[in-house]
Amino acid sequence: MTGFGSGVAPLGAGELAVEVRALNHRFLDVRVRLPNEIAEQTFFVEQFARERLDRGRYDIGARIQGPAMPPPQFDTERARAAYLALARLRDEVAPGTDLPLAAVLGLPGIVGPGPGLEPEIVQAALRMGLEAALKTLDEMRREEAAALRSHLRTHLGAARQCHQEVARRGTEVVGSYHTRLRDRVARLLVDVAVPIDVGRLENELAILADRCDITEELNRLTSHFDQVERLLDLDEPVGRRLDFLLQEIAREANTVGAKSQDAPLAHLVVELKAETERMREQVQNVL
Repeated sequence: MTGFGSGVAPLGAGELAVEVRALNHRFLDVRVRLPNEIAEQTFFVEQFARERLDRGRYDIGARIQGPAMPPPQFDTERARAAYLALARLRDEVAPGTDLPLAAVLGLPGIVGPGPGLEPEIVQAALRMGLEAALKTLDEMRREEAAALRSHLRTHLGAARQCHQEVARRGTEVVGSYHTRLRDRVARLLVDVAVPIDVGRLENELAILADRCDITEELNRLTSHFDQVERLLDLDEPVGRRLDFLLQEIAREANTVGAKSQDAPLAHLVVELKAETERMREQVQNVL
């Protein structure tokens, strides 16, 4: 499930800001980008995050704010020697030209990084900032999960209503279909002097009517709906199970539609499939 979290921790005389962005992913994928000053702690952050996260893609970044790191070191003696050497070269090849002091600042060894903070101090700040960021991420995800659960319950309720209408209409259709078949056979044979095997006729009519019977499919749909309802009450990852159940619901709805010989019943099945597809689209957000 997508989300964003941020946290801040003190670091030296400044602070360290940590951000976490989460995206849907089948597996756990952690990507860390740290400032150059603390880039050696990348592996530490990745391992710390993996211990606390489930599947998904997580982009973790950090920024150093304020005078958190010691100032850079300036080698005065090396700079003086370099400037004098450049001055002699200037006097030899281009006498009289300006030689700004900045000319020596980009030379290797003149300005170097400060002594840096102890690794334990940096790790403590990263740990604190990341924990705060993950906490806000979890809060955002819980809010999103509550909204998603509400949407799924709404669509599930609509699907159950379609199911009830299909069951009611299906019972009427089977009886009327049986009656229409009997009447049609009677009309065809009214002018034909052919003896009718009543037992055989009833058997054939029963077979044809059975092909339109959707009782088993409706019972399985009820079971699937109940399982979806129970999964929505769980406080744990259920995306894959929900997706599987919704596939089964769609499969049963297709079977009901294939057996439908009645236009109103077919329309109800279309609406049931539409509600199922709406739920599947929502569930993709947690896969």
